[in-house]
Amino acid sequence: MRRWALLFAAAAALAAPAAHAKAPLQVGAVVPEVLSRSLVPGTVADLRAAGLNQAARVTLTWTRGETGLDPNLLTDFRYGIDSLERAGADVYLSLYPDGSAQTPLTDADQATFAAWAGWVIKRLPEVGHVIVGNEPNLSRFWRPQFGPGGSDAAAPAYTRLLARTYDALKAASPGVEVLGGALSHRGTDVPGTGFDTHSPVAFLLDMGKAYRASGRTRPIMDAFAFHPYLEESDFPPTFQHLNSTTITIGDYGKLVSVLRRAFDGTAQAGSTLPIVYAEFGVESQIPDELASLYTGSEPASTHPVDEATQARYYAQAMQMAACQPNVRTFLLFRLIDSPNLSDWQSGLYYADGKTPKSSRAAVAQAARAARARTATGCYALLAPKPLVSFFPVTRPGPKIGIQPLLLRCNEDCAYTIRVTKLNRTTPVVVYRGTVTASTTTHPALPRQALAPGYYTISMRITATAYTANAWFQKRTFRIRARQ
Repeated sequence: MRRWALLFAAAAALAAPAAHAKAPLQVGAVVPEVLSRSLVPGTVADLRAAGLNQAARVTLTWTRGETGLDPNLLTDFRYGIDSLERAGADVYLSLYPDGSAQTPLTDADQATFAAWAGWVIKRLPEVGHVIVGNEPNLSRFWRPQFGPGGSDAAAPAYTRLLARTYDALKAASPGVEVLGGALSHRGTDVPGTGFDTHSPVAFLLDMGKAYRASGRTRPIMDAFAFHPYLEESDFPPTFQHLNSTTITIGDYGKLVSVLRRAFDGTAQAGSTLPIVYAEFGVESQIPDELASLYTGSEPASTHPVDEATQARYYAQAMQMAACQPNVRTFLLFRLIDSPNLSDWQSGLYYADGKTPKSSRAAVAQAARAARARTATGCYALLAPKPLVSFFPVTRPGPKIGIQPLLLRCNEDCAYTIRVTKLNRTTPVVVYRGTVTASTTTHPALPRQALAPGYYTISMRITATAYTANAWFQKRTFRIRARQ
């Protein structure tokens, strides 16, 4: 029931009229098709028609020992990038190892990767943004995840690679923006599973530890890339994860909190770091008449939705990103479906790259709205949605007073608790404190003798990292005479 209560509260917030001052959201899509010269014109036309031509993400992968690109590949790739930019797209270039077998762990391999990245950007000076790595908190893309005794091996190694690549990219093109992270939204933090993963919470905090231990006095990234997917496509974007280390698009406050704890107070920005949602996808069902465009089988865990739901979820996600203060860019993954059903069918076009889904028009309209100068409903949307139990142990009595409450916030928050005699204005007890996102606290009010009668206990909670509506609730309780 609590899950549904959270969903209804978040849905109501989307409709709230309050305005929130923030630069317009940049909206685009991931377009791997531009690596193929013959697919570029159609892909760019699709991007325009979907209203997603503000930004585009393209990818190059590295294999161990590689120091540059084949001249023909470079020529074709430049053609694709130039075509995107002529369409008005700001290009984000992802550079990462071609699978976990190519993970650069040694100093020599990391130096080669960094030099390769510098070589690429020097020959593509029109590219303004480079994302270093892809989901390094998953063993699919980075091995090993764990070291001796279950220590985190991936985050420190990735942090070293990011620092070295940052320096190489800046040397090649001083004005380029370097984005780090590109983390997956979830992980188990359990070694020895055969598919080891780290949660974004653990990975980011360990990146911060590695950065602090390095003694580095310059940044390792100018912005943070993140993949805020939901666990399944039929989960709405508004769903939050109060009690886990998963971070999805509804857990923005938790993400900012973790960035703060990891990096604030160092030369690397944390809580103020610009955030780019470099991938967000909702998979849709494939009509029987187009099934021949696809091969393989859909994983049972995907839970694809109908196209009307896909459009609604994309619109909600864009509205949320437009309201989240540090989020600058939202990239849909992907523009065009993958033909392999084990991959992503989250596009606005079927796998032939020509046939639009019925969701395209609604998403194009949502993209225009998300790019508006003033997003609406933001103060309500960003409001704390905590888990609170006023009487988690037993109700108050004259002997025991007010027992510790239970409080868990979805973002860094501050709270004020007041106990007041019913129908009075002067409180008997006032207690204040702060809570870090997704940690449970038990505020223990000062012991206070309470005379028999009726009282109210109220709690007001505010976000500490940004302006948002306050959360407020109160309860009435009775103190009975001593027996």
